[in-house]
Amino acid sequence: MHTPSRPRTRFRALLAAGCCAALGAALLAGAGPATANEPARAQPHAKNSKVVGYFTDWGIYGRQYFVKNIETSGSADRLTHINYAFGNVTDGKCALGDPWADTDKPFTAEESVDGVADTADQPLSGNFNQLRKLKKLHPGLKVIWSFGGWSWSGGFGEAAKDPAAFARSCHDLVENPRWADVFDGIDIDWEYPNACGLTCDTSGREAFRDVMKALRTTFGRRELVTAAITADASAGGRIDAADYAGAARYIDWYNPMTYDYFGTWAATGPTAPHSPLTSYRGIPQQGNDTATTIAKLKSLGIPAHKLLLGIGFYGRGWTGVTQAKPGGTATGPAPGTYEAGNEDYKVLKERCPATGTAGGTAYAKCGSEWWSYDTPRTIATKMRYKDRQGLGGTFFWELSGDTADGELIDAIK
Repeated sequence: MHTPSRPRTRFRALLAAGCCAALGAALLAGAGPATANEPARAQPHAKNSKVVGYFTDWGIYGRQYFVKNIETSGSADRLTHINYAFGNVTDGKCALGDPWADTDKPFTAEESVDGVADTADQPLSGNFNQLRKLKKLHPGLKVIWSFGGWSWSGGFGEAAKDPAAFARSCHDLVENPRWADVFDGIDIDWEYPNACGLTCDTSGREAFRDVMKALRTTFGRRELVTAAITADASAGGRIDAADYAGAARYIDWYNPMTYDYFGTWAATGPTAPHSPLTSYRGIPQQGNDTATTIAKLKSLGIPAHKLLLGIGFYGRGWTGVTQAKPGGTATGPAPGTYEAGNEDYKVLKERCPATGTAGGTAYAKCGSEWWSYDTPRTIATKMRYKDRQGLGGTFFWELSGDTADGELIDAIK
Protein backbone atom coordinates (compact mmCIF):
# COMPACT_ATOMS: atom_id res chain seq x y z
CA MET A 1 0.00 0.00 0.00
CA HIS A 2 1.39 3.32 -1.05
CA THR A 3 0.79 6.15 1.40
CA PRO A 4 2.36 9.50 0.43
CA SER A 5 4.93 10.93 2.80
CA ARG A 6 4.46 14.35 4.36
CA PRO A 7 4.52 16.87 1.50
CA ARG A 8 5.68 19.59 3.89
CA THR A 9 8.63 17.69 5.27
CA ARG A 10 11.08 18.12 2.46
CA PHE A 11 13.78 20.63 1.67
CA ARG A 12 12.59 24.06 0.56
CA ALA A 13 15.10 25.71 -1.73
CA LEU A 14 17.32 28.25 -0.03
CA LEU A 15 16.07 31.80 -0.28
CA ALA A 16 18.33 34.63 -1.26
CA ALA A 17 17.01 37.97 -0.03
CA GLY A 18 16.16 38.67 3.57
CA CYS A 19 15.78 41.20 6.32
CA CYS A 20 18.06 41.96 9.21
CA ALA A 21 17.56 40.95 12.83
CA ALA A 22 16.68 44.50 13.83
CA LEU A 23 13.89 44.60 11.26
CA GLY A 24 12.63 41.24 12.58
CA ALA A 25 12.39 42.66 16.09
CA ALA A 26 10.49 45.67 14.77
CA LEU A 27 8.07 43.43 12.91
CA LEU A 28 7.33 41.43 16.04
CA ALA A 29 6.82 44.54 18.09
CA GLY A 30 4.66 46.16 15.42
CA ALA A 31 6.93 49.21 15.50
CA GLY A 32 9.32 50.98 13.19
CA PRO A 33 9.04 52.55 9.74
CA ALA A 34 7.11 51.04 6.85
CA THR A 35 8.99 48.31 4.99
CA ALA A 36 8.30 45.81 2.25
CA ASN A 37 7.51 43.26 4.91
CA GLU A 38 5.37 45.27 7.27
CA PRO A 39 3.27 48.42 6.80
CA ALA A 40 3.64 51.21 9.33
CA ARG A 41 -0.11 51.14 9.98
CA ALA A 42 -2.05 47.96 10.52
CA GLN A 43 -4.28 46.93 7.65
CA PRO A 44 -7.91 46.01 8.34
CA HIS A 45 -8.44 42.38 9.30
CA ALA A 46 -9.35 40.27 6.29
CA LYS A 47 -13.06 39.57 6.14
CA ASN A 48 -14.07 36.03 7.01
CA SER A 49 -10.58 35.06 8.20
CA LYS A 50 -10.02 31.39 7.43
CA VAL A 51 -8.61 28.58 9.58
CA VAL A 52 -7.69 25.67 7.32
CA GLY A 53 -6.32 22.38 8.65
CA TYR A 54 -4.98 19.41 6.71
CA PHE A 55 -6.33 15.95 7.53
CA THR A 56 -4.24 13.08 6.13
CA ASP A 57 -5.92 9.91 4.88
CA TRP A 58 -3.03 7.77 6.19
CA GLY A 59 -3.38 9.16 9.71
CA ILE A 60 -6.01 6.50 10.46
CA TYR A 61 -3.33 3.80 10.34
CA GLY A 62 -0.28 4.09 12.61
CA ARG A 63 -1.29 7.42 14.08
CA GLN A 64 -4.83 6.30 14.85
CA TYR A 65 -6.06 9.83 14.18
CA PHE A 66 -9.63 9.69 12.93
CA VAL A 67 -12.11 12.29 11.73
CA LYS A 68 -13.72 11.77 15.13
CA ASN A 69 -10.64 13.33 16.75
CA ILE A 70 -11.37 16.59 14.94
CA GLU A 71 -14.63 16.66 16.88
CA THR A 72 -13.44 15.44 20.28
CA SER A 73 -10.47 17.85 20.32
CA GLY A 74 -12.76 20.82 19.76
CA SER A 75 -10.96 21.58 16.50
CA ALA A 76 -14.12 21.30 14.41
CA ASP A 77 -15.54 24.34 16.22
CA ARG A 78 -12.43 26.37 15.35
CA LEU A 79 -11.90 25.30 11.74
CA THR A 80 -13.51 26.97 8.76
CA HIS A 81 -12.09 24.46 6.25
CA ILE A 82 -10.50 21.01 6.20
CA ASN A 83 -8.09 20.06 3.41
CA TYR A 84 -8.33 16.30 2.86
CA ALA A 85 -4.91 14.97 1.79
CA PHE A 86 -4.31 13.48 -0.68
CA GLY A 87 -5.87 12.54 -3.94
CA ASN A 88 -3.46 11.19 -6.55
CA VAL A 89 -2.58 12.66 -9.96
CA THR A 90 -1.87 9.97 -12.53
CA ASP A 91 -2.22 9.54 -16.30
CA GLY A 92 -3.20 13.20 -16.56
CA LYS A 93 -6.19 12.74 -14.24
CA CYS A 94 -7.28 13.11 -10.64
CA ALA A 95 -7.65 9.77 -8.84
CA LEU A 96 -8.41 8.38 -5.40
CA GLY A 97 -5.33 8.33 -3.20
CA ASP A 98 -6.17 5.42 -0.89
CA PRO A 99 -9.56 3.89 -1.78
CA TRP A 100 -9.68 1.82 1.42
CA ALA A 101 -9.14 4.83 3.67
CA ASP A 102 -11.20 7.17 1.50
CA THR A 103 -14.39 5.21 0.84
CA ASP A 104 -14.22 1.62 2.09
CA LYS A 105 -12.86 1.26 5.63
CA PRO A 106 -15.65 0.44 8.10
CA PHE A 107 -15.32 2.44 11.31
CA THR A 108 -16.43 1.05 14.63
CA ALA A 109 -18.81 2.90 16.93
CA GLU A 110 -15.84 3.94 19.06
CA GLU A 111 -14.04 5.34 16.01
CA SER A 112 -17.06 7.02 14.42
CA VAL A 113 -17.89 10.74 14.64
CA ASP A 114 -21.45 10.10 15.82
CA GLY A 115 -20.82 6.88 17.75
CA VAL A 116 -22.63 4.77 15.15
CA ALA A 117 -20.69 1.91 13.55
CA ASP A 118 -20.56 1.44 9.79
CA THR A 119 -22.51 -1.48 8.35
CA ALA A 120 -21.63 -3.77 5.46
CA ASP A 121 -24.57 -2.65 3.31
CA GLN A 122 -24.16 1.14 3.51
CA PRO A 123 -23.29 2.85 0.20
CA LEU A 124 -20.28 4.80 1.51
CA SER A 125 -17.82 4.16 4.33
CA GLY A 126 -14.26 5.35 4.95
CA ASN A 127 -13.09 8.84 5.76
CA PHE A 128 -15.53 10.36 3.28
CA ASN A 129 -18.53 9.14 5.25
CA GLN A 130 -16.94 10.30 8.50
CA LEU A 131 -16.42 13.77 7.00
CA ARG A 132 -20.06 13.76 5.95
CA LYS A 133 -21.05 13.06 9.56
CA LEU A 134 -18.75 15.81 10.83
CA LYS A 135 -20.30 18.34 8.44
CA LYS A 136 -23.77 17.44 9.68
CA LEU A 137 -22.63 18.45 13.17
CA HIS A 138 -21.00 21.63 11.81
CA PRO A 139 -23.03 22.91 8.84
CA GLY A 140 -20.69 25.84 8.22
CA LEU A 141 -17.58 23.67 7.93
CA LYS A 142 -16.20 23.22 4.40
CA VAL A 143 -14.07 20.32 3.14
CA ILE A 144 -11.65 20.67 0.23
CA TRP A 145 -10.04 17.69 -1.49
CA SER A 146 -6.31 18.25 -1.92
CA PHE A 147 -4.45 16.55 -4.78
CA GLY A 148 -0.74 15.93 -5.20
CA GLY A 149 1.58 16.51 -2.28
CA TRP A 150 5.28 15.73 -2.25
CA SER A 151 4.97 12.10 -3.35
CA TRP A 152 2.28 12.53 -6.00
CA SER A 153 3.18 15.81 -7.71
CA GLY A 154 5.02 14.02 -10.50
CA GLY A 155 1.70 13.56 -12.32
CA PHE A 156 0.99 17.24 -12.75
CA GLY A 157 3.37 17.61 -15.69
CA GLU A 158 1.27 15.15 -17.71
CA ALA A 159 -1.93 16.80 -16.51
CA ALA A 160 -0.68 20.19 -17.72
CA LYS A 161 -0.52 18.91 -21.31
CA ASP A 162 -4.33 19.01 -21.43
CA PRO A 163 -5.57 21.23 -18.59
CA ALA A 164 -9.20 21.03 -19.67
CA ALA A 165 -9.23 17.22 -19.64
CA PHE A 166 -7.48 17.20 -16.27
CA ALA A 167 -9.99 19.64 -14.82
CA ARG A 168 -12.91 17.54 -16.10
CA SER A 169 -11.47 14.41 -14.50
CA CYS A 170 -11.04 16.23 -11.18
CA HIS A 171 -14.57 17.62 -11.28
CA ASP A 172 -16.02 14.20 -12.08
CA LEU A 173 -14.16 12.69 -9.14
CA VAL A 174 -14.80 15.43 -6.58
CA GLU A 175 -18.47 15.64 -7.57
CA ASN A 176 -19.04 11.90 -7.75
CA PRO A 177 -22.68 11.34 -6.67
CA ARG A 178 -21.59 8.99 -3.86
CA TRP A 179 -19.76 11.79 -2.04
CA ALA A 180 -20.62 15.05 -3.84
CA ASP A 181 -22.05 16.50 -0.61
CA VAL A 182 -18.77 15.91 1.24
CA PHE A 183 -16.55 18.25 -0.76
CA ASP A 184 -16.77 21.98 -1.39
CA GLY A 185 -13.92 22.32 -3.86
CA ILE A 186 -10.41 21.30 -4.84
CA ASP A 187 -6.90 22.15 -3.64
CA ILE A 188 -3.84 21.69 -5.85
CA ASP A 189 -0.62 20.79 -4.04
CA TRP A 190 1.86 20.82 -6.93
CA GLU A 191 5.44 20.52 -5.67
CA TYR A 192 6.70 22.19 -7.86
CA PRO A 193 5.60 23.67 -11.21
CA ASN A 194 8.49 24.14 -13.65
CA ALA A 195 11.00 23.30 -10.89
CA CYS A 196 12.39 20.35 -8.98
CA GLY A 197 10.50 18.63 -6.18
CA LEU A 198 10.53 14.86 -5.87
CA THR A 199 11.17 14.99 -9.64
CA CYS A 200 12.07 17.88 -11.92
CA ASP A 201 9.05 19.35 -13.69
CA THR A 202 9.60 20.89 -17.13
CA SER A 203 6.01 21.79 -17.97
CA GLY A 204 6.79 25.49 -18.36
CA ARG A 205 6.17 28.66 -16.38
CA GLU A 206 2.60 29.04 -17.66
CA ALA A 207 1.53 25.47 -16.86
CA PHE A 208 0.34 26.20 -13.32
CA ARG A 209 -1.69 29.20 -14.48
CA ASP A 210 -3.28 27.20 -17.29
CA VAL A 211 -4.23 24.35 -14.95
CA MET A 212 -5.77 26.70 -12.38
CA LYS A 213 -7.69 28.53 -15.12
CA ALA A 214 -9.11 25.24 -16.40
CA LEU A 215 -10.10 24.19 -12.88
CA ARG A 216 -11.88 27.48 -12.27
CA THR A 217 -13.73 27.22 -15.57
CA THR A 218 -14.83 23.67 -14.81
CA PHE A 219 -15.65 24.05 -11.12
CA GLY A 220 -17.22 27.48 -11.53
CA ARG A 221 -17.42 30.12 -8.82
CA ARG A 222 -19.63 28.18 -6.41
CA GLU A 223 -16.86 25.66 -5.63
CA LEU A 224 -13.54 26.54 -4.01
CA VAL A 225 -10.29 26.34 -5.98
CA THR A 226 -7.16 26.75 -3.84
CA ALA A 227 -3.48 25.80 -4.00
CA ALA A 228 -0.57 25.11 -1.67
CA ILE A 229 2.53 26.80 -3.08
CA THR A 230 6.25 27.08 -2.45
CA ALA A 231 7.76 29.50 0.08
CA ASP A 232 10.99 29.84 -1.94
CA ALA A 233 11.33 33.60 -2.43
CA SER A 234 14.91 33.56 -3.75
CA ALA A 235 15.71 35.37 -6.98
CA GLY A 236 15.02 32.91 -9.76
CA GLY A 237 13.68 30.40 -7.24
CA ARG A 238 10.51 28.36 -7.17
CA ILE A 239 8.13 31.31 -6.79
CA ASP A 240 9.65 32.79 -9.95
CA ALA A 241 9.49 29.44 -11.77
CA ALA A 242 5.67 29.49 -12.05
CA ASP A 243 3.16 32.22 -12.89
CA TYR A 244 1.55 32.37 -9.45
CA ALA A 245 0.58 35.98 -9.98
CA GLY A 246 -1.19 35.20 -13.25
CA ALA A 247 -3.01 32.26 -11.66
CA ALA A 248 -4.15 34.32 -8.65
CA ARG A 249 -7.27 35.55 -10.46
CA TYR A 250 -8.51 31.96 -10.74
CA ILE A 251 -7.98 30.84 -7.14
CA ASP A 252 -9.82 31.62 -3.93
CA TRP A 253 -6.58 31.61 -1.93
CA TYR A 254 -3.02 30.33 -1.76
CA ASN A 255 -1.42 28.37 1.07
CA PRO A 256 2.29 29.38 0.96
CA MET A 257 4.18 26.64 2.81
CA THR A 258 6.01 28.90 5.23
CA TYR A 259 7.83 26.15 7.14
CA ASP A 260 10.64 23.69 6.45
CA TYR A 261 13.03 26.52 5.66
CA PHE A 262 15.68 24.56 7.56
CA GLY A 263 15.96 20.95 8.67
CA THR A 264 18.07 17.84 8.95
CA TRP A 265 18.72 17.54 5.24
CA ALA A 266 21.69 19.58 6.56
CA ALA A 267 22.51 16.63 8.82
CA THR A 268 25.33 18.25 10.79
CA GLY A 269 23.63 21.64 11.08
CA PRO A 270 23.82 24.44 11.70
CA THR A 271 20.72 24.11 13.83
CA ALA A 272 18.01 26.61 12.90
CA PRO A 273 14.26 27.05 13.46
CA HIS A 274 12.41 25.50 10.53
CA SER A 275 9.61 28.10 10.47
CA PRO A 276 10.99 31.54 11.41
CA LEU A 277 8.58 34.42 11.03
CA THR A 278 11.44 36.87 10.49
CA SER A 279 15.17 36.80 10.09
CA TYR A 280 17.41 36.78 13.18
CA ARG A 281 21.09 37.29 13.91
CA GLY A 282 23.00 34.26 12.69
CA ILE A 283 20.31 32.77 10.43
CA PRO A 284 22.08 30.34 8.06
CA GLN A 285 20.45 31.78 4.94
CA GLN A 286 18.99 35.25 4.67
CA GLY A 287 15.50 35.21 3.20
CA ASN A 288 14.47 31.88 4.69
CA ASP A 289 11.58 33.33 6.67
CA THR A 290 7.85 33.88 6.41
CA ALA A 291 7.98 37.66 6.17
CA THR A 292 10.23 37.49 3.10
CA THR A 293 7.95 34.93 1.43
CA ILE A 294 4.81 36.98 2.03
CA ALA A 295 6.53 40.19 0.89
CA LYS A 296 7.64 38.48 -2.32
CA LEU A 297 4.17 37.18 -3.14
CA LYS A 298 2.55 40.54 -2.42
CA SER A 299 5.16 42.31 -4.55
CA LEU A 300 3.98 40.22 -7.51
CA GLY A 301 0.52 41.73 -7.11
CA ILE A 302 -1.15 38.82 -5.33
CA PRO A 303 -3.75 40.34 -2.99
CA ALA A 304 -3.07 39.90 0.72
CA HIS A 305 -6.53 38.44 1.30
CA LYS A 306 -5.64 35.59 -1.07
CA LEU A 307 -2.63 34.58 1.04
CA LEU A 308 -2.92 32.41 4.16
CA LEU A 309 -0.19 32.12 6.77
CA GLY A 310 1.25 28.60 7.11
CA ILE A 311 1.95 26.97 10.48
CA GLY A 312 3.56 23.57 11.14
CA PHE A 313 2.09 21.47 13.93
CA TYR A 314 5.40 19.60 14.20
CA GLY A 315 9.06 20.24 14.95
CA ARG A 316 12.37 19.51 13.28
CA GLY A 317 15.36 18.43 15.29
CA TRP A 318 18.98 17.32 15.46
CA THR A 319 20.98 15.18 17.89
CA GLY A 320 24.59 15.46 19.03
CA VAL A 321 24.11 19.16 19.72
CA THR A 322 25.95 20.97 22.54
CA GLN A 323 24.91 24.58 21.87
CA ALA A 324 21.58 25.74 23.28
CA LYS A 325 21.03 28.64 20.89
CA PRO A 326 20.52 28.22 17.13
CA GLY A 327 23.63 27.79 15.00
CA GLY A 328 25.15 24.74 16.68
CA THR A 329 26.61 21.67 15.00
CA ALA A 330 25.01 18.21 15.14
CA THR A 331 25.75 14.59 14.38
CA GLY A 332 22.47 13.88 12.59
CA PRO A 333 18.67 13.93 12.84
CA ALA A 334 17.09 13.47 16.26
CA PRO A 335 14.94 10.34 16.66
CA GLY A 336 11.26 10.78 15.80
CA THR A 337 8.18 8.61 16.21
CA TYR A 338 7.54 8.27 12.48
CA GLU A 339 10.49 10.00 10.81
CA ALA A 340 13.98 10.91 12.00
CA GLY A 341 14.33 14.64 12.54
CA ASN A 342 10.57 15.17 12.71
CA GLU A 343 8.15 15.00 15.65
CA ASP A 344 4.62 16.15 16.49
CA TYR A 345 4.10 19.18 18.70
CA LYS A 346 2.03 17.11 21.13
CA VAL A 347 5.09 14.94 21.77
CA LEU A 348 7.70 17.69 21.84
CA LYS A 349 5.87 19.90 24.34
CA GLU A 350 6.35 17.11 26.90
CA ARG A 351 9.57 15.48 25.70
CA CYS A 352 11.57 18.63 24.90
CA PRO A 353 9.87 21.83 26.15
CA ALA A 354 10.81 25.13 24.52
CA THR A 355 13.82 26.90 26.01
CA GLY A 356 14.00 30.01 23.80
CA THR A 357 12.76 31.84 20.72
CA ALA A 358 14.42 33.05 17.53
CA GLY A 359 12.83 34.78 14.57
CA GLY A 360 9.38 34.57 16.13
CA THR A 361 9.33 30.81 16.67
CA ALA A 362 10.50 28.51 19.46
CA TYR A 363 13.45 26.21 19.92
CA ALA A 364 14.30 23.64 22.59
CA LYS A 365 17.48 22.02 23.91
CA CYS A 366 17.09 18.78 25.90
CA GLY A 367 20.10 16.58 26.46
CA SER A 368 21.92 16.36 23.16
CA GLU A 369 18.76 17.03 21.11
CA TRP A 370 17.80 20.39 19.60
CA TRP A 371 14.32 21.02 18.21
CA SER A 372 12.36 23.92 16.74
CA TYR A 373 8.59 24.24 16.62
CA ASP A 374 5.73 26.67 17.14
CA THR A 375 3.97 26.97 20.49
CA PRO A 376 0.72 28.74 21.44
CA ARG A 377 2.82 31.78 22.38
CA THR A 378 4.71 31.97 19.07
CA ILE A 379 1.53 31.28 17.13
CA ALA A 380 -0.03 34.30 18.85
CA THR A 381 2.88 36.38 17.56
CA LYS A 382 2.33 35.05 14.07
CA MET A 383 -1.38 35.81 14.26
CA ARG A 384 -0.62 39.44 15.06
CA TYR A 385 1.65 39.53 12.02
CA LYS A 386 -1.08 37.91 9.91
CA ASP A 387 -3.58 40.58 10.97
CA ARG A 388 -1.15 43.45 10.37
CA GLN A 389 -0.49 42.14 6.88
CA GLY A 390 -4.21 41.79 6.12
CA LEU A 391 -3.81 38.13 5.18
CA GLY A 392 -6.84 35.99 4.48
CA GLY A 393 -6.31 33.60 7.36
CA THR A 394 -4.16 30.70 8.52
CA PHE A 395 -3.59 27.11 7.44
CA PHE A 396 -1.61 24.36 9.11
CA TRP A 397 -0.02 20.97 8.49
CA GLU A 398 -1.55 18.90 10.04
CA LEU A 399 -4.31 18.11 12.52
CA SER A 400 -2.83 15.00 14.16
CA GLY A 401 0.20 16.94 15.43
CA ASP A 402 -1.89 18.96 17.89
CA THR A 403 -2.74 17.98 21.46
CA ALA A 404 -5.89 16.03 22.29
CA ASP A 405 -7.60 19.26 23.32
CA GLY A 406 -6.50 21.28 20.27
CA GLU A 407 -3.99 23.55 21.98
CA LEU A 408 -2.39 24.94 18.81
CA ILE A 409 -5.56 25.46 16.81
CA ASP A 410 -7.02 27.24 19.82
CA ALA A 411 -4.07 29.66 19.64
CA ILE A 412 -4.86 30.27 15.97
CA LYS A 413 -8.56 30.86 16.46
